[in-house]
Amino acid sequence: MADAKAGGVQPADFEKTLAQADTKVASFDERERSPIERIQHFLHSSPSAVPLLVLIASVAIFGVINGSKFFSPFALTLILQQVAIVGIIGSAQTLIILTAGIDLSVGAIMVLCSVVMGRFSINYGLPPAVGLAAGLTLGLACGAFNGFLVARIKLPPFIVTLGTWSIYSAANYIYAANETIRSQDIDAVAPVLHFFGQKIELGQANFTFAVILMIALAAFLWYVLNHTAWGRHVYAIGDDPEAARLSGINVDRMLITVYAVAGLICAVAGWVLIGRIGSVSPQGGQNANIESITAAVIGGTSLFGGRGSILGTVFGALIVGVFGLGLRLWGTDPQWTYLTVGALIIIAVATDQWIRKVSA
Repeated sequence: MADAKAGGVQPADFEKTLAQADTKVASFDERERSPIERIQHFLHSSPSAVPLLVLIASVAIFGVINGSKFFSPFALTLILQQVAIVGIIGSAQTLIILTAGIDLSVGAIMVLCSVVMGRFSINYGLPPAVGLAAGLTLGLACGAFNGFLVARIKLPPFIVTLGTWSIYSAANYIYAANETIRSQDIDAVAPVLHFFGQKIELGQANFTFAVILMIALAAFLWYVLNHTAWGRHVYAIGDDPEAARLSGINVDRMLITVYAVAGLICAVAGWVLIGRIGSVSPQGGQNANIESITAAVIGGTSLFGGRGSILGTVFGALIVGVFGLGLRLWGTDPQWTYLTVGALIIIAVATDQWIRKVSA
């Protein structure tokens, strides 16, 4: 012991040297990120940030161009009314895209369920509650069937939903016999089908119950995705399904559940569609499939899965609505809206690719 104290390394000196070595290793492992990398990491962790900034900028730009016409309460609430269905369907689409899938049949499910609700309540004389229950159950079943083909049969989501889109669309026209149920007949027998088309007036602003539903649904799904195990499993499957399976997640059951929930949301959107157009038409909502994907992609949801948010999808739907109304008030040709939205889609996908580089 005496020799160690005389000529060896003191314990205190050894501990000091070890601490210095740990500090050097720690400083070696940590590399200071560049400003660009910090932006990439922030956008990766906050997928709704970009669409929110784009929404604010587009509102400001069209406000300057169109002045008071655009900033009037009526115009701003009109945008909300126009995008309510897209926001609801887009929420269903977002759930599926988060799992690295896609659903081309969401619009067909929505219209088919609306026709079932209408015919059960009007043509068959059943209580409206039975018609609504039948439509909601059908939507759940259609979504679960999509999920079964994807999860159990292991078919690609694009091919599966392309096929079921054709099946559900054909079933819609065959079942409806290409007949439209008029608004007057609905009001006389089942006015509850028009519930989501009713308006709440606050001064010059007009809010429909569909807008309130869209906001409530977005808030609910945001909470579920960010604060429940089910939501974390959805993100995990989209990020790496094999790693999710090894961690104990029942991937097949989760996929079926996600598609089923999406189908149920589409059925609710079918109820909203009746209130929006005032009638039950097998030809309604023709562009809902593309519009839902557009809202999700512009809203920052990655087509590769594992990254995105419901709030971003709502922002994406609002961006399309702002551009549509803003360009119409400006007096441009309607085709400019499609051109602008197409450019936004390409920019959104390019931005997603750029963000994914730093996360790899």
